[in-house]
Amino acid sequence: MTDEHPHRPRLAPLPEDGWDPSARELLAPIPRDADGRLPHVFTTLVRHPGLFRHFLPFGTHLLRHGRLAGRTRELLILRTARNTRAAYEWGRHVPLARAAGVTDEEIRRVGAGPDAPGWTPADALLLRAADELHREARLSAATWSALAADHDEAQLIEITMLVGQYHMVAFFLNSAGTPLEPGFTTEALPAATGTADDDA
Repeated sequence: MTDEHPHRPRLAPLPEDGWDPSARELLAPIPRDADGRLPHVFTTLVRHPGLFRHFLPFGTHLLRHGRLAGRTRELLILRTARNTRAAYEWGRHVPLARAAGVTDEEIRRVGAGPDAPGWTPADALLLRAADELHREARLSAATWSALAADHDEAQLIEITMLVGQYHMVAFFLNSAGTPLEPGFTTEALPAATGTADDDA
């Protein structure tokens, strides 16, 4: 997988003094960061207000109202960010993963993949699921069966949709060159080892 990313945004975040009434309406419900600004992913996506209006409820549901435990959700997202080399996605979700109970040592280990020593079988299974969806666009029979032992039907659906959602967002972020906000830049994406393709 190429590591090439634009050095400057191809689509710059829309500055607040450039928001029209529609943008202000769409961005109003989104929580601001500690510096009072909105995350760049939203102020860039709002350049397509019609799409943004429908995208936001789905993403918000998965992130805040989904059926998966927070730790499960964030491990899947971090591994997906790692697999897609989405530095913005990684940087924004490391603090969320910590808040959901993922330790700093586990966050570092996400880059090494599901076969790295130290994972519980349940956590390794989640990373393997993210890798299979990234590599094959489907879960293997063995992984589906193992997940089904601890997750109901709605959660199984949500696992696949969550990984798919964050692939889609990564495609946008990487292609648009969306810059990570300064307060998050210390959360470096793991080095290019232990990728889903390497684990195959």
